[in-house]
Amino acid sequence: MTDIVQRPAQPATHAPAGVPATRTTTPGGSTRKVSWDALRCGFVLLVILYHSTFIGPLVYHDILPKNYSFPHQVGASLLLVLSAYFVAATVRRGGARRGGTARWWWGKLARLLPAFFVATVNAWLFLRYLAPDGWYLPGKKDLLANLAMAWHWDASWGFVDGSYWTIPLQLMAFCLAAVMWKGPLGRGVGLRVVIWVALLLPAVQWWFRATHETGVAYGYVVDGLGLFRWHLFVAGVAVWMYSTGRLRLPHFLAVEVLAIAEHALQTSALDPEAGWSTDWIAVALIGLGVAAMTLAAVGPDWGRWLPARVNRAVTWLAGISYGVFLTHQTVGYVVMRRAQQLGVGPTLQTGLMILTGVLAGWLLTKAVERPVHRRLMAWWDAVPGRYGRVPPSATNS
Repeated sequence: MTDIVQRPAQPATHAPAGVPATRTTTPGGSTRKVSWDALRCGFVLLVILYHSTFIGPLVYHDILPKNYSFPHQVGASLLLVLSAYFVAATVRRGGARRGGTARWWWGKLARLLPAFFVATVNAWLFLRYLAPDGWYLPGKKDLLANLAMAWHWDASWGFVDGSYWTIPLQLMAFCLAAVMWKGPLGRGVGLRVVIWVALLLPAVQWWFRATHETGVAYGYVVDGLGLFRWHLFVAGVAVWMYSTGRLRLPHFLAVEVLAIAEHALQTSALDPEAGWSTDWIAVALIGLGVAAMTLAAVGPDWGRWLPARVNRAVTWLAGISYGVFLTHQTVGYVVMRRAQQLGVGPTLQTGLMILTGVLAGWLLTKAVERPVHRRLMAWWDAVPGRYGRVPPSATNS
C-alpha cells in the first residue's frame, strides 16, 4: 500500500488546543516525525509475522507450522488507517495552488502503480517457475486479472499475492480525496456527513447481506468497492481531523469507537455449529494502533527519545516499507519452502521471510519505485499548462 507504507513528506501537525505538537530534525536535516516511521515499520512487521507464522502454513500445508504463531490480521488494516491520515493531511497542502490537486493525485499514482505492477509480475514468476510441486500455478489470465486488480470481481481469478487487496482501496481513497476536498463534501458539515455514512452504510450492507439472498454479483460489487474496510479510512481521517482541531474530543471518540466496533463486525464469521466468532485480540490491537497514531499526531516526536542510529534505521526501513509490503509474501513463501528442503527450521524460516522482504523491498524501491516516480513527476511538470502552472516545489507528492 503507497501512503500505507511509503514515506510521504510530513505535513505540518497542528495539535488541538492545549496539546503541543513538536517535531524533530532528523540526522539527514529534514523535519519529520520519526513517530510515523516507527508506526509504519511496526505495522509492516505485523503483516509479515501474520503471513509467515499463520497464513503460510495454513495455505501451504507442506510449510512447517511455526513455533510461534501470530494469527491476527492487524498490520494491513492499521496501514490503511495510516494511509487515510496522510491522504487527509497531504491533499490539502497538495491542492493549495492551482493545478496542485491534480499533481498530488498523479504523484500518488506514480508512487503506487509502477512498483505494484513490477511486484505483481515478480510474484507471478515466483509462483509459476520457482514454487514447489503442488502449489497454486497461476496462468496468464490470473496475471492479467491481478495487474488489473480485478480479483474481487470474479472468484475464478486468484491472488498471486494475498497482500495486494489493499491496493485498489488506496486508489479509491486517492481519487475520492482529490475529487472531494475542495467541494462541500471535503470540509465542514459535508465531511462529517461523509464520515458517518461511510461508517453506517457498510454496517447496514453487512446486515443485509447476512440476512438476505443477495447473489454472487452483489458480493462482487460490495467486495470490489471494499465496503468491508471503509471504517479504517474513517478512523485515519478522524485522527487527522482531531489533531488539527476539526473534531472535538467527544465527537472524535464517538467516531473511533464506532469504527473499531465496525471492524469487529466486519471481521466476524458465522459458523453454523459454533456460532459467531470474532478475533477480539485483533480488534483490541486495532484500537491500540489507532490510539498510538493519535499520540503520534498530537504529541512530541518519539525520535527525541531514541538514539540517532535507531532513528536513521527506522527512517530507512520506513522508506522502503512499500517495497517490503509488495514483495514479502509470495516470494517469502517460496523462500521458506525451499529453505525447508535444505533443513532450515520453522523459526529461522520466519527470519528468512523478513530478510527476503527487506532485501527485495529495498531493491524494488531503489530500482523501480523512486526512479520511476521521479520520471513520471518530471513528465507532469514538463506539461503544466494542461492542469495549471505549478512549480515542482509547490507540492511534495
